[in-house]
Amino acid sequence: MKNITVNTFREHKQTGEKLTMITCYDYTTAKLVDQSGIDSILVGDSLGMTMLGYDDTLSVTLDDMIHHSAAVARGAKHPLIICDMPFMTYSTGTRDAVMAAGRLIQEGHAHAVKLEGGTEVQEEIKAIVAAKIPVCAHIGLTPQSVNTFGGFKVQGKDQATVDKLLADAKAVEEAGAFAVVMECVPAPLAKKITDMLTIPTIGIGAGVDCDGQVLVYQDMLGMFGDFVPKFVKQFAHIGEAMVKGFKDYDDAVKNKTFPTKEHEFTMDTTLLEEK
Repeated sequence: MKNITVNTFREHKQTGEKLTMITCYDYTTAKLVDQSGIDSILVGDSLGMTMLGYDDTLSVTLDDMIHHSAAVARGAKHPLIICDMPFMTYSTGTRDAVMAAGRLIQEGHAHAVKLEGGTEVQEEIKAIVAAKIPVCAHIGLTPQSVNTFGGFKVQGKDQATVDKLLADAKAVEEAGAFAVVMECVPAPLAKKITDMLTIPTIGIGAGVDCDGQVLVYQDMLGMFGDFVPKFVKQFAHIGEAMVKGFKDYDDAVKNKTFPTKEHEFTMDTTLLEEK
């Protein structure tokens, strides 16, 4: 299995071979992803909701991201590891952005960083790229801007947001991003942007014509029960299997069918005899 790099992303854009990306936040899951052949891991700030129980991504800190990224890097040896820059780590100037990105590479052992926004973060992308750190951009629905958008809403439904997305896509490419995630963008607009750019587009709720796809692994493995976003296909039902396993364990212990002799260690019982 070959190691995936930013050059692999560029090659796939040229050949038309689709790219795959999945979120991951811990060592154990990273080892499993590593065996699957998936091209890239996104250590997403979505971990705030999926791993830490927050209502959104805004409470996630840089130290949180470093902690989880380092764990993923210990488990995954072949995929390209991209780590999200969390809220407020690149909004206070290019120097702060470069320093935060540097920590994600140096301490979190990511291969690249991802930040949200288009024209408004063009200078930050340029500065991080100039520091020899690869950047994946993220346009469309950008969860860190949920309060600005008034909720999690599809972007590109009117002329103003269509024009904004087209400008954002051009801006991040010109700034030096090696790829761009497009989230909750109507499929025809996502296709237009994909055809327009020389860097690969990674879609999440953006249709089949993007150069690749990314999903939150808990969504696509059915770990949140009945909650399934419109753009998600469940490829397994791990949540149900886990609940059954927990229940079976609970029943076995309470019914005294676990542990059995096969799970016990033996000894010389004469050692227990009173002398």
